[in-house]
Amino acid sequence: MIATLSHNAQWVLLSTLILGMAAGIVGSFAYWKRQSLMSDALSHAALPGVIVGFVLAGTKSLPIMIAGAAVSALLGALLIEWIRSSTRIKEDAAMGIVLSVFFGLGIMLLTFVNRSAGGSQSGLDSFIFGQAASMVSSDVRLMTATAAVVLLVAALGYKEWKLFLFDPAYAAGLGLSGRLMNGIYLALLVLVIVVGIQAVGVILMAALLIIPAVSARYWTHSFKWTVALSAVFGGGAGAAGTLLSAMGNGWPTGPFIVLVASATFVVSLFCGASKGLLVLYLGQWSHRRRLSRQPAAGQIAAREGAGQ
Repeated sequence: MIATLSHNAQWVLLSTLILGMAAGIVGSFAYWKRQSLMSDALSHAALPGVIVGFVLAGTKSLPIMIAGAAVSALLGALLIEWIRSSTRIKEDAAMGIVLSVFFGLGIMLLTFVNRSAGGSQSGLDSFIFGQAASMVSSDVRLMTATAAVVLLVAALGYKEWKLFLFDPAYAAGLGLSGRLMNGIYLALLVLVIVVGIQAVGVILMAALLIIPAVSARYWTHSFKWTVALSAVFGGGAGAAGTLLSAMGNGWPTGPFIVLVASATFVVSLFCGASKGLLVLYLGQWSHRRRLSRQPAAGQIAAREGAGQ
């Protein structure tokens, strides 16, 4: 199947594979930090930056648009932190506010740009739902390099991530700066989002960050294996979704990636070795069966004792 793909399609396959792995790892960090909604908020917050980058460049320049998306997403993250720390509004509500306001602003800017001269041919609509097939080799190389940096930073700082996510007070006692780690975490999250929105879009990017991590938790309680499985599930969804979309003419890549990730979640939900519904049901059934046999065994022993 891979051999029959065009050269550009093979580049797209490689980029979605690495992107899925990076999204799975960073998504697992967000899951353990209990900030899964943060990925959704920052994904939507990146849209205004994409439009502003296009306006400033005057053309569809991916590096400039990615820079704009990064600035916009970081601004959204800072705004969420300010609302949480300076008001009585809870963090999840702050995320919802930023998500709605930034996405609404992005759609408004997109409407204005599309109505301008040449704006309708800009292809900016693809950043909402994604269009991996439209990427050229230079776009793919940029995405692959950025996602690889995310993977490298996550792997090199594994011990620090574990301390930061599970026991920040103990980590601070060892001299690990919580502010620095939180800044690196947000930077990784933003990087994954901004390099992935062209492939899967701002709406579906959150799914690629959340679903692999949640699926992995149904298979293990270990942090190490959760991170590893999240990378496997994310990368597998990226590669399988790309291959499936390549089988048709004009089939969108992003939705297929999310559908594969969702299918992985359904399998994990029922068959996961740690918390799968089927595994839990079989364990409860076996436990009830053992309990039902105990009274019968006790009655037999009592009868034998009475007979003696």
